[in-house]
This record gives sequence, C-alpha cells and structure tokens, in this order.
Amino acid sequence: MIMKTMIRVHNLTYTYEKGRPPVLKDINLQIGEGEYIAIIGPNGCGKTTLIRHFNALLLPSAGEVQVGEFNTRETKHLREIRRKVGMAFQNADNQIVGMSVEEDVAFGPGNLGLPSAEVRRRVDQALATAGLTELRTRPPHTLSGGQKQRLALAGLLAMEPEFIVLDEPTASLDPESKKKVSQLLKTLNSQGIGIVHVTHSMDEATLADRVLVLDQGELVADGNPRDILSRVDWLKSLGLAPTYITELMWRLHQAGIDVNTSIFTIDSAVEEIASLLKHHKNSSSRAKLPGKVM
Repeated sequence: MIMKTMIRVHNLTYTYEKGRPPVLKDINLQIGEGEYIAIIGPNGCGKTTLIRHFNALLLPSAGEVQVGEFNTRETKHLREIRRKVGMAFQNADNQIVGMSVEEDVAFGPGNLGLPSAEVRRRVDQALATAGLTELRTRPPHTLSGGQKQRLALAGLLAMEPEFIVLDEPTASLDPESKKKVSQLLKTLNSQGIGIVHVTHSMDEATLADRVLVLDQGELVADGNPRDILSRVDWLKSLGLAPTYITELMWRLHQAGIDVNTSIFTIDSAVEEIASLLKHHKNSSSRAKLPGKVM
C-alpha cells in the first residue's frame, strides 16, 4: 500500500548561531501518514532540533520542511501545522496549564472556539483513551510523573492531531509508568495517529515501524527496527545501549552459536534457545545410536 507523505524534510540544515557548525546537516526524510517512527542517537546528535522542525518551533537555516500541504516557512499556516502535529516534551509540567485534569485537557479545544458540547466530547474521549477518566477532577500537581505525561498526551489528543511528536517523554519515569506511556502510544498509533518518538531506550524503539539514527547532525540510518537494532557493535560505537535480549543473542552469535540476532523479546529468545537445545539433543542422540545388526 502506498502511504501518503505527511512530513517531508528536504536538504534540512540548521545552525543555532551564525558562524557556528550546523546542528543538522543536509537531512532528507519522508514520514508517511500513520507511521510510528523512533529516533535514536547519542546526546547532542540533533534529535530534538530535528523534531522541533516538524511543527515549526524551529525553521530551517537551509532546505525545507513540509507538513501536509504546508511549508513551515509560511507563518500564515502555523496554526494549521501545529494542529496537525502535536508536540510532547520530556517535562510534562511545562505543558500543564489547567487547575484540574479535565480543565487542562479542555484548554486547547476551548481556544479553538469550538461549541461546548464538542469540547466536552473531546475531553471525555481523550481522558478515556489516556486512562485518566477517574482522575478528571484532580489537580495536576497531585499526579505522578507517568500520569502527568499521559495528561500531556490527553491534551494533545483533544486537539485531534494527525501526528504526535515526543521528545523523550519517559526519560524520568519508573518502569511501570514507562510501560503505560508506551502502551498508550501503541493504542494511539493503532487508531491512525502517527507517532514520532525520540528515545534513548532501545526497548521503546522496538515498538516502531521505522528507526532513524542520527549522529553528529546527520541521518546515518533509516530502516526496520530488526535491521537497525540488531547491529549491536555499531550501536555501541555510537554510545547507545542495545536491549538486553538483543545483546544476549549477539553474544551467543559471537561465540559461534547459530542464533537469530534479530530478536527483541524474552519469549522469542527462550523459544529460539530452546529450539537450538532440542536440535542439539536430537543430533547427539542420533550420533550415539548403534549401527544396524546384520
């Protein structure tokens, strides 16, 4: 199926200060409607700078970024661009403005001048999707870190964006909260919302349709998670930590054991290793069978 291009990046170069080296260098990229993209790379490689171009928080020093039919340089389309592409940051507190959970979610659609019934519908739906319905009257400052991130996402959902772009939203969360945010992102994607997720977690990157790798301002890899994340030695050379399962399979392969190195989950790893042990056991048994007696 041919996918409609939603975000197009053409020869993007960006420099924060004149005379300084560019943070992004000649990036070319297309992101299709409804895709789930993970962006990984070492600190300072330009990940945050790149995604800030996707909803015109930054404008190119050279090249172009197009969101749908709009060029981000055309400031008259800024409102439409930011309605298409919502942005969630690492610190959810910076995005929370309401005195209660439901008031915060209502802030965006309320500013669009929508009828109160439509605002209520959007708020109810966003809270339900984010799993926050029972917390709707709570003051946001009483929420946990994970709940605040889901609140920030609910606020974006109420604007009915086509894409949500996230800058390391789980970096400061505990494992259970990370899991809930990741599950929410998968749910949103299954509903047709595109996701662009900057992360240092290779486990989170395995959830994506595509993985982009940045290094020193350049796009150095763009492909299937299994192809990208199984390159353990290369990822380590960039200062990135592979998943435990991927590294285990890679180490077994390095030791001369013929295993599938493109495995991400514990269940798949157990199945693969059990199959190898069973094959080895059967081979050993056959080798010990006595010859036919004449």
